[in-house]
Amino acid sequence: MPGLLAGKNVVVMGVANRRSIAWAVARAVHAQGGRLALTYQSGRVRPRVERLLADLAPDPDLTQAPADVPLVECDVASDDGVNRAMKKLARDMPTLDGLVHSIAYAPANDLQGSFVETTRDGFAVANDISSYSLIAAAREARRLMARGGAIVTMTYAGSHRVIPNYNVMGPAKASLESSVRYLAADLGPAEIRVNAVSAGPIHTVAARSIKDFAGMLELLQTHTPLRRNVTAEEVADAVVFLLSDLSRAITGEIVHVDAGAHAVT
Repeated sequence: MPGLLAGKNVVVMGVANRRSIAWAVARAVHAQGGRLALTYQSGRVRPRVERLLADLAPDPDLTQAPADVPLVECDVASDDGVNRAMKKLARDMPTLDGLVHSIAYAPANDLQGSFVETTRDGFAVANDISSYSLIAAAREARRLMARGGAIVTMTYAGSHRVIPNYNVMGPAKASLESSVRYLAADLGPAEIRVNAVSAGPIHTVAARSIKDFAGMLELLQTHTPLRRNVTAEEVADAVVFLLSDLSRAITGEIVHVDAGAHAVT
């Protein structure tokens, strides 16, 4: 039975480890029949990503074997790096239908202590990697989206609400969400949609750098309308929807997948 993404070429940027949201998205894209490509940060990360592909079990109903998933190195801190990555991707996927941007970073020191102590360099790095990289990726990807497409990024409630210990990532996510709206307006005439998923807190490796993250999970489990936290797989399902034709009239949107936390907190 064809999946929601059958016949679509999708690149997922930011796969780093088994617990990352990006990897959950990659698995969901593959399961829904999409032809998948992955980007990774550097050669140091590539062996880890290669091992993950073993989780994509061969399925006679799917068109792409795990061994056929293109892996492309992409340093999003460099315009040349993004350009080279998209040119390499084009050799395997001359036409691109979807891009998932699941990339964020801030120096550890700027996620500790008071926000007022944020360094100039830390603020610049957090916004460059977490926000500007979406613009750089969209600029290059649009050349491959000749038949239109969908771009989806990942955000968090710290963009518009003070979250303890989230610090410099809050302004970076606010910038990211604003970029989603401007990109949606810019790329809409080319039938390219741009949206974000605002996920509830998930116990990823990256989340470990946030002080008292476990306490945040415990609090939300008792205060969300659904009285629970969310999983990476639930976030991935929402991303699949935004990549699919079912969302063909949705762009410039922030879709909350947070068990309803945004409505009550």
